[in-house]
Amino acid sequence: MAEFNRLALLVSDSDRAQEAADTIIRPLTDWVSIEDADAVVVLGGDGFMLQSLHGMLDEGVIRPAYGVNLGTVGFLMNKNRQPDKLLGRIARAKPHTIAPLAMEAVTEDGEVHRFCAINEVSLLRETRQTAKIEVSVDGKVRIKELVCDGVLLSTPAGSTAYNLSADGPILPLDSQLLALTPISAFRPRRWKGAILPDRSQVTFKVLESEKRPVSAVADQREIRHVAEVRLEISRENELTLLFDPGHALDERIVSEQFVV
Repeated sequence: MAEFNRLALLVSDSDRAQEAADTIIRPLTDWVSIEDADAVVVLGGDGFMLQSLHGMLDEGVIRPAYGVNLGTVGFLMNKNRQPDKLLGRIARAKPHTIAPLAMEAVTEDGEVHRFCAINEVSLLRETRQTAKIEVSVDGKVRIKELVCDGVLLSTPAGSTAYNLSADGPILPLDSQLLALTPISAFRPRRWKGAILPDRSQVTFKVLESEKRPVSAVADQREIRHVAEVRLEISRENELTLLFDPGHALDERIVSEQFVV
């Protein structure tokens, strides 16, 4: 079991998180910078956890992250219980590794944007006009013209987020799969999506882009007027989340499939 002797602390702007940090969490230990830390404690909700993980990816300083839920759903977080025993809980936490998607998006004017997505990359129509998108997997065109509001590619960690809302499948964390899910598909009407090996390379080509503009969203980052988007798993940017025993992300993903 890994030892986390030096901890960094990241706190969301919410009043609840700030109060918990000031009254209970900060006095527990001598906190250090992320650069000097063995692990990071994240106080807030899922959105702030994603923001924190993206911050580490952007800075190239990736540390295991232990989240304490002070938000709403807290799917990526641990329960906010016994905060005075936080250090002991971190010492007993189990690591779970997740690999983000690497997105390379080319806009209509030729600009190239590269971002990572921990949950999903979604393409969305920008106007009242439906989008027309060509879908290729590993260089082979699978759908010549998907007429839709959009389409997304989700990791297992993100399969219970936007992907599930779009009627996509829930993927176990260790499944080594990706979910390719249409958003309000008009044609082909019966296509409900696909489950792909996570070694797949997926390309979306926007058709009639001037008439039917499309944006690409990698988690919380949006690029407008895209012409083509290329996606694949980024092994070199793997992230580690720490969970209390019995409250791991893989168990939550399995449990979500039995919610009625």
